Amino acid sequence: MLGRVQYVSLVPRPPLDGLIDDLYYLEGTPPYPRLRLPPMPAALFVLNLGPPFRIRAGAGTDGYDDGCVITMPTRAFEFGYPPGTRSVGVHFKPWGLAPFLGMPAAELRDLPVTVEQIWGRAAVAELRERLALAAGPGEMLTLLESELRRRLTGTGGLRLTATGGLSLRRLDETSGLELVRHVSGVIVATGGTVAIGDLSEAAGVSSTYLAQRFKALVGVTPKRLARTYRFASTLLSIDPARAVDWSELAGRAGYFDQAHFGHEFRAFTGLTPTRYLEIRRRFLREHPGHVLEGWPLPAD
Repeated sequence: MLGRVQYVSLVPRPPLDGLIDDLYYLEGTPPYPRLRLPPMPAALFVLNLGPPFRIRAGAGTDGYDDGCVITMPTRAFEFGYPPGTRSVGVHFKPWGLAPFLGMPAAELRDLPVTVEQIWGRAAVAELRERLALAAGPGEMLTLLESELRRRLTGTGGLRLTATGGLSLRRLDETSGLELVRHVSGVIVATGGTVAIGDLSEAAGVSSTYLAQRFKALVGVTPKRLARTYRFASTLLSIDPARAVDWSELAGRAGYFDQAHFGHEFRAFTGLTPTRYLEIRRRFLREHPGHVLEGWPLPAD
């Protein structure tokens, strides 16, 4: 039936929980053939198990048979889902994808790539085969978690402590993952409103070094990450069922004025605030209580 979707989510065990928000299983026919995803402060990994899906990034649209990897985006993407879509995926924290990439995250900014380009054809084929033999979504997510855990602890710069925590050893010294994670935590705690100039001073490093480490591990600078967190937090605070006072909302979120907020809105989503609200309300009206309602938007 059109719009029927099964969505199963799993929060991973340590140490993956320091890198990942959740693993998920998606199956069915999404409510719209194309969904627009505004940028969130997260990286995305999708392993496709069904018909190819398509992604529109900028002016181009590409098909993905095996899946895709997207570092933290700076603009909206459009996903074209076929009937009977089926996949498993990972919502990484902004810095969480770095240990699994093997390349600077900035090289993939706003440029989705296939999973094969990151992990290789043979490894992806073997993982997809194991997932296809799993008894159900729960077992599939457990298999995916085990694969991620194996890859994490096999990177040389990482090891598990006796309590299951993550020791960063050489990786911390050479790539600054722990630095980026700590500074990002401050950004998260302040909802993206922290003064960026204060972050490098508090961390005891230069602003240039901090920006370099962020671009390598997150794909964007600390300033851009803070902007994304502030925008995402503001967007998620909107109740589309109620009237919205945009000026009051912009002021509460720390934007200079409503015009500044409107500019940020268009830069992130390609939509005006009022158009966004119209589309959110359309989703609620046409698919009340849908499992995907809340972030993806109809793109048709």
